[in-house]
Amino acid sequence: MEKKYTKTEYFKIVLVLGALCTISPFSIDMYLPGFPEMAKDLGTPISNIQLSLTAYLVGIAIGQLFYGPLLDKYGRKKPLYGGLAIYILASIGCALSQSVENLIFMRFLQAIGGCAGMVSAQAIVRDIFPVKKTAQAMSLLVLVIAVSPMIAPTLGGFVTASYNWHWVFIILAALTAIIWIATVVVLPSGALPDREVSLKPKQVWKSYLKVLENRQFLVYMLVGGIAGAAPFAYIASSADVFMNLYGVSEHQFGWIFAILAFAMIGSTQLNHILLKKFTSQQIINFSLHYQSFTGLLLVVGVYFNVYNVYSLIALMFLFLTAHGLNGPNTTALSMAPFSKNAGSASAMLGSMRMAIGGIVTAIVSLFHASSAFPMVLGMAVCALGGFVVLKMDQSIPGTISRQRNREAYAS
Repeated sequence: MEKKYTKTEYFKIVLVLGALCTISPFSIDMYLPGFPEMAKDLGTPISNIQLSLTAYLVGIAIGQLFYGPLLDKYGRKKPLYGGLAIYILASIGCALSQSVENLIFMRFLQAIGGCAGMVSAQAIVRDIFPVKKTAQAMSLLVLVIAVSPMIAPTLGGFVTASYNWHWVFIILAALTAIIWIATVVVLPSGALPDREVSLKPKQVWKSYLKVLENRQFLVYMLVGGIAGAAPFAYIASSADVFMNLYGVSEHQFGWIFAILAFAMIGSTQLNHILLKKFTSQQIINFSLHYQSFTGLLLVVGVYFNVYNVYSLIALMFLFLTAHGLNGPNTTALSMAPFSKNAGSASAMLGSMRMAIGGIVTAIVSLFHASSAFPMVLGMAVCALGGFVVLKMDQSIPGTISRQRNREAYAS
């Protein structure tokens, strides 16, 4: 039986869980303004510095799969503490790097440590809250994560301009040390260690296969992963589209990025309200219909060149509001069937979503053109892909019915 938490306890727990989830977004975005200085300081082209970002993304996708079994076998906190320790040491290693090769390696290790926060946070939410409360908690986590890209580049730019790029990584290490202390003091332990879980590769693989065999997990992982990749298509092309094609300044682009980020932030809080009257499945059904339709409007309008920069931003704002509805609810329904293997399920969920997002980013980059069309097409295809997966599942006998989801909520 889940423990009842006071509003103050609930706020503190979600705040710390959100902080754990921001470690990787800050690690990705905060050092971006320092790329030119880093390239000059390390005597290498910026393209090589960009490989440090690639190394981080690879580390996230791989690292999450390792933490799943560790979280199930040793409980939630011990692997989390180990991951945070690796992250802090790797961050210091990044700050002390004298070559781009060392920086790339340290960034990979930094990701291996940092992704423990994301996996652990999702598993702990599933452990300590009932299903309906899980979706509400996920909405708040998404809110904290969504704010990160608005803060991190600005903070990184200030630090780089005032001091140098080395201090960005020192600050990341210091912030993570503070989060570690808060984790020790505030967070409940979550699920107890399960010594029966094996760390042998064959058994680990079987554990992940067992997770994938759960139909509800597989369906909502794919729905959330495919539809949730739409912002990756946007992020991959937005700077080029708005700055090079529409001629906005760097300052104006910052405001555009913030406005579109607010679309996702605001909808996560709307989701928190909607969950008081509707189930997660009902919200997902509506949001995917809405997002697919908006995506088609984007594609048709850009193809026929009928949008100016203002109308494009407005329609993209409407499109991205659905992301704040899809993400928390698909995550909650993906994790709902698991108690014993929640760590493995959380790791698989995060890794697959990162992999799908990476693939979408690569594809959109390959089809670079002097138009916003590849960007909006990628966004629309992601929304439609998630919609098709959901409808295919609903059309198959033995599917996850609305009634069964209501029963899951009631439990």
